[in-house]
Amino acid sequence: MRRPADLDIVRESYDRVADTYVEMGLGDVRAYPWLRAAMDVFADAVRELGPVLDVGCGPGAVTAYLADRGVDVSGVDLSPRMIEHARRLHPGCSFGVASATDLDLADSSLGGVLGWWSLFNLPRDVLPQVLASFARALVLGGQLIVATHVGDGEVARAEAYGGVPVEWTTYLWQPEQLAALVEEAGLRPVAELRLGADGQFGPLVVLVARRDH
Repeated sequence: MRRPADLDIVRESYDRVADTYVEMGLGDVRAYPWLRAAMDVFADAVRELGPVLDVGCGPGAVTAYLADRGVDVSGVDLSPRMIEHARRLHPGCSFGVASATDLDLADSSLGGVLGWWSLFNLPRDVLPQVLASFARALVLGGQLIVATHVGDGEVARAEAYGGVPVEWTTYLWQPEQLAALVEEAGLRPVAELRLGADGQFGPLVVLVARRDH
């Protein structure tokens, strides 16, 4: 799988924002009823299917949320600093440092995979490869849940989370484009949640897909 040229720069940016991200209390789905509902349905669907991997878990809030609901889940993140926070805040969960582009996932080894606001930094020619690796890793009936920002084109970010300097690109997707990529990866979209812009975020989409063959 192709390694994005700016991977190290993106990693350093997330290391810089990690402390502020945690201080701001971001990433907790309990604060967003529709997102919490989507996560609850996902947990019910994958709980009995096998291990679940939270790719781009940040400080581990969603990983811990799923673990509290009986899911055998672990998390990985590109940023070592994010993983330090995850291990400190959620010592009962397993976390590791890894990029979505460097995972060595065995075929049919996972009941579920999350790309929960963690894939939008992947270039447009890299995301399909990552989704295909997720699809291969799922057991029959396993599910992928992806959440990301809706829009066209990309946005170069110079600061984030309260003005912390960063250097990354946010790649925006229309829901139909994302669904097409997931289908090309070999999965069947089964649910889609679209949320409009509010004071904190722009339009959002949550897409759930299942491996049927």
